[in-house]
Amino acid sequence: MPYIPRSDRAKYDSYLDALVCVLGEEPPIGDLNYVISRIILGLLANNGLSYTNINSIVGALECCKLELYRRVAANYEDQKERENGGI
Repeated sequence: MPYIPRSDRAKYDSYLDALVCVLGEEPPIGDLNYVISRIILGLLANNGLSYTNINSIVGALECCKLELYRRVAANYEDQKERENGGI
């Protein structure tokens, strides 16, 4: 996760909180994909279509995926294994 200073997070947090609220408690995954895709396409439109920009965005997405797994999925799997036993 990009551990940016709290002061830098403030400029995003109100928008992100509103977006999470709009997406709802159980957003259709297609909607989530649309939102993420629009952000990415907007960044590429603003910053130019280049290998460097595409590579940077793909890298950020990969790191987000890994961070989600590390912080959320792995803990969930460990909890379920404790509850139900291993394979």
